[in-house]
Amino acid sequence: MNNKSQARVSRRSLLGSIAVVVALSLISISSYAIKSTPNQAPDAKPNSKFGGVQIGAISYSWRSMPGGVENIIKYCNETGINSLELMSNDVENYLGAPVNPMMSFMRPPAPPPAPAATPGAAPAAPAPMQRPKLTPEQEAAVAKYNVEMKAWRLAQPMSKFEDVKKMFDKAGIGIHIVKFSPSRWSDEEIDYAFKAAKAMGAKGVSDEISENACKKMGPIAEKYGMYAVFHQHMQFATEGFNYDTFMAISPAVMFNFDSGHFFGSTGIDPITMIEKYHNRIFSIHIKDKTGPKTEPTPNTNQVWGQGEMPLAQVLTYIKEKKYPIYCDIELEYDVKPWSNAVKEVKTCVEYAKQILK
Repeated sequence: MNNKSQARVSRRSLLGSIAVVVALSLISISSYAIKSTPNQAPDAKPNSKFGGVQIGAISYSWRSMPGGVENIIKYCNETGINSLELMSNDVENYLGAPVNPMMSFMRPPAPPPAPAATPGAAPAAPAPMQRPKLTPEQEAAVAKYNVEMKAWRLAQPMSKFEDVKKMFDKAGIGIHIVKFSPSRWSDEEIDYAFKAAKAMGAKGVSDEISENACKKMGPIAEKYGMYAVFHQHMQFATEGFNYDTFMAISPAVMFNFDSGHFFGSTGIDPITMIEKYHNRIFSIHIKDKTGPKTEPTPNTNQVWGQGEMPLAQVLTYIKEKKYPIYCDIELEYDVKPWSNAVKEVKTCVEYAKQILK
């Protein structure tokens, strides 16, 4: 049997064992709630650290479900997650922030006609939500919101965020990153983001990577003894892109390496990046994808184990090297109507557990 055949059999066997575990764990599901099993005390704390590797999730994974602090805690408990990259809107909305009018203005992109595939061409990134041309009234509403939001943020006592931390602590859940994405905010608001994240027990504030974002957030992260953690999408498919320029800006600049986006856009084994930059990679987004040349769906999110991203190899490598890197599930594949994001994240947790146990 050749290596490819062995890999297919191994993955098939792994999926089979996971399917049994997950099926048993979901027998008692009603709606989207996962109830305690007979072997688990009702007040048992979640634990998703397997083989020394901390598996967590970004709360973005549950974007299709009701948000807010109490719901995120519930989802973590139901999926067994005890480590979290928390989206800031879940906190700010819970604390009564002004409602962003842009959410009602956005619309999904119209599906374009499928172009003929060009062999070897870099895949296009998935189309984002489109921002329509705003009317004068809508522009005024956004401007008013920005002013109100800044005032709201700067008026918040940090005791409110300390209370949020207590809620997560009581549930046995640690917050390692808060994704405020504040690099386009005023310096006062960036300062607020780091203070709020620190009050919640986080070690860093995250944003999308750019030189300007690193320059703005790095010094403020240093001031608070924290990290400015930067996430990438398909940039590594662009010639000349690397982390070196960003690392030189500040020792507080760290990376949220999205291994799925990296593999899906380049086809390169993510371990090459983890090996090279492990001392500057704070966390990794874990997902499964097809490669950049896979036909007919290149660079496409897949159910874990059904794509080509070397998930098992990445997790096993981190385990063997004992790197203190947070490995966060980012659920991006389409959830079927008969399932939901909680069930799917639970499946991903079990997949990681089977690899690492």
